[in-house]
Amino acid sequence: MRSLPPRRGGAPRGRTLRLTATLAVILLALAACGDDSDAPVSAAAAELDTITPGVLKVAIQPYAPYTSMDGDTMSGLDADILKAAADKLGLRIEPQVTDFAGMLGGVQSRRVDITIGGVAWTAERQKQGLFTDPPYYSPPAMAVHSEKTPKTVDDLQGMQLGTVEGYVWVKSIQAIPGAKLHAYPDGNGVFDDLGAGRIDVGFLDPLIIIAAQKERPGLDIRTEYLTPPTAEQVKAKPAYDYLRPYMTGFYLPRQSPKLEAAISEQIRRMYADGELTTLVRKWGADPDQFLKPSPGMAESRAGVDRPTDWQPPTV
Repeated sequence: MRSLPPRRGGAPRGRTLRLTATLAVILLALAACGDDSDAPVSAAAAELDTITPGVLKVAIQPYAPYTSMDGDTMSGLDADILKAAADKLGLRIEPQVTDFAGMLGGVQSRRVDITIGGVAWTAERQKQGLFTDPPYYSPPAMAVHSEKTPKTVDDLQGMQLGTVEGYVWVKSIQAIPGAKLHAYPDGNGVFDDLGAGRIDVGFLDPLIIIAAQKERPGLDIRTEYLTPPTAEQVKAKPAYDYLRPYMTGFYLPRQSPKLEAAISEQIRRMYADGELTTLVRKWGADPDQFLKPSPGMAESRAGVDRPTDWQPPTV
């Protein structure tokens, strides 16, 4: 999610993408049910900086197919990855539903232990929280309805471009000469206006567009991938950097370095043992697009919130 918000930018295939526009910013706690709720906490899990020992409080928004709720259980690509890591660490998940601003705010004020769901790593966000290593990478996807087929950032000049409020593409669109920004509370506004011809292109996380194509075929939209801007273009307009493939991350409070390190370690193991390849394929993603970093990603974080010799994980 440029998850966003991405984020950047998940849910079961049959779930509707219709999101409620009136989601309260105050977290609505949905305590996870299960016979293990009173299970003893291992010593290792108790040392992981969580607000409640042995419990991982997770903030998500309805963002299928990255994150959503299926009853009292999280579902989606990010949810599956975090559940696998939490299980290995002996942590019981308690999901809480909010909106994107609430996700970030909950982490930064330490009301929750972590937030997930296509959240893009940015230098600004890392100043107020901790990011894990990337659980996957997200290519620059565009939802297109009209006959126009933009391929490069120059092709987007003068177009009507939409994305979700708070996503990193807002700054990118604002930097494109002649482009008109249309920002929406959620992805449904983007798709609605695309279908109605009020915007030319919508910038959303790729799995969101793929799911919408299947669930709302009447919109007649398609997925296009933008050719990333060159280094020279990004140097001239730094906001263009968000039109490149980006690193997602799970976002944690700054008070939780042990938890961040433990989850990052599990993520790297999942790259190595093939578990991430299985999960991204489950949700319709191409492992070659989602699990291989682009040139320059290491330099973005090395010496910022990672050691100077850091390399992003890859298959």
